[in-house]
Amino acid sequence: MEFEEKLKSFVQRIEKIKDKINTEEATKTSIIMPFFQIMGYDIFNPNEFIPEYVADVGIKKGEKVDYAINIDNKITILIEAKPINEQLQKYNSQLFRYFGTTDAKVAILTNGIEYRFYTDLEQTNKMDETPFLQINLLEMDESMINELKKFSKENFDINFILNTASDLKYLSSIEKVLKKEFNNPSDEFTKLILNQGVYNGVKTQNVIDKYRDILKKSINTYINEIISDRLQNVIKNSEEEEMQLEIKKDNNPIITTQEEIDSYYIVKSILAEYISTDRINYKDTNSYFGILLDNKVTKWICRVFLKESVKFVIIAQEDKTEKRYDINSIEDIYKLKEELINRVNSIK
Repeated sequence: MEFEEKLKSFVQRIEKIKDKINTEEATKTSIIMPFFQIMGYDIFNPNEFIPEYVADVGIKKGEKVDYAINIDNKITILIEAKPINEQLQKYNSQLFRYFGTTDAKVAILTNGIEYRFYTDLEQTNKMDETPFLQINLLEMDESMINELKKFSKENFDINFILNTASDLKYLSSIEKVLKKEFNNPSDEFTKLILNQGVYNGVKTQNVIDKYRDILKKSINTYINEIISDRLQNVIKNSEEEEMQLEIKKDNNPIITTQEEIDSYYIVKSILAEYISTDRINYKDTNSYFGILLDNKVTKWICRVFLKESVKFVIIAQEDKTEKRYDINSIEDIYKLKEELINRVNSIK
């Protein structure tokens, strides 16, 4: 069974049993441990999934975090568990104490339903006060499932996680601010908009209160216009795709898919700091989607194969052999950063 299916089935199980769970121990055994089993960890192997891990803090000896996950012989993830009905915000101080005493770079605070992921973005070896990712299993969408996938044993890449943690954290914070301001514009936000040539008079409280409702209506109108435009684009693209499929039936032309284009932009973003992106091009063929340097087929960076049943990337090695890297989705191309850089350095 695929990860998504297992996770969705597990969430349905939580819905059925959550009201019958009353203690921390029951939360651990009924929800938290099974969750990490779905994530691919061997919860019955004390060398990998370590319960009651000792994390001495200063002169305090015998301090224990509920679980630690050992990856490649290194304590990498700490997990602090709380009862299912507990609010988590008051407990991050416990993890804060443990974090600096181990080599772990990820700490998770959970009550079995909500999972808060922390690292040390702001100060090395000192856990941030706010999580870079929060996931509620009962309110998940596809994007959250994809984020969870990154923490599974099969996909876990600490460098990739840390590189994306900053974006996740600050994107989430900004989204919260925007949501709050769009729903109920503050005096400061209203004044900021008025100062953009909207109103040149003195911004008294009466003026701010008057324009607050107008601003809210303007925001809603603008958002509705964006949604309408996107819907029109979806309809237009669907019509174009149907036309392309009809052409393909008649002439069997090469059709470059959006997923292939997205893979091209991922490779460009990876290599942007190493070479000019103007030098990176692509050429689609019946067999594969090729990403080229200087638009020369003899200087190909990689070849991308994207089918419903199988997805993989081919990258030539220094000895001229071609190595295949299987991927689950095009986002996995980010994991090939080192290989792509080496390839470009060998042909540029």
